[in-house]
Amino acid sequence: MSLQDRLDAFKADFEGGKLAYKPGPDALDIMHRATAELIASGQALNAKKAGDKAPEFTLKDPDSHVVSSAELLAKGPLVVSFYRGIWCPYCNLELQALQAASPEIEKRGASVIAISPQTALNSRKSQRDNKLTFPILRDEKSRIAAAFGLRFSLPDYLVELYKGFKNDLPAFNDDPAWVLPMPARYVIGSNGFIAYGEVNPDYTQRPDPSEVLPILDKLRMTAAG
Repeated sequence: MSLQDRLDAFKADFEGGKLAYKPGPDALDIMHRATAELIASGQALNAKKAGDKAPEFTLKDPDSHVVSSAELLAKGPLVVSFYRGIWCPYCNLELQALQAASPEIEKRGASVIAISPQTALNSRKSQRDNKLTFPILRDEKSRIAAAFGLRFSLPDYLVELYKGFKNDLPAFNDDPAWVLPMPARYVIGSNGFIAYGEVNPDYTQRPDPSEVLPILDKLRMTAAG
């Protein structure tokens, strides 16, 4: 089953009231409205894309080890997923799919990382719950997400809904601002330029990890000369 098939199945169960939490029609209308407004804003069109120079970053993993994009790129290409947080089931399904694809990604000489605004404690739990072998790096105040053009502020009406869901983003992220990154996946070549970028303001839509494999094959052939 593809990642999108899994996401669609979860969405159908969630919106159909088949899960433990059953959102009412008002809640669904609010979520759909927020997604539609983010799409209409055009922000995703202005995010970093293929051909752009990728912003460099130095972040910490959940064990406080410093991870540098420059050091990773010195070893090979980098597959980066911007992860909203442990509270987002769609994001967790994506991490699981990336984990399943990681052997094929690593076989092509690339590394996988996720970047999230959440605290180290939450990232540690995310890694454990999703059985990840790659790190989730801490993006304090979503600064790196902003550098990629992904950070956005939640509208007030969505903040109130999230509070009702117990999705307390200031607590999850140790940041008083109600901000998130748009879900995105990038492949960054060893030269620091983005070879592939997929940004979708609709968090229920994610590209399959298999889409990065031909990109990595092309990078490897180019490097071989």
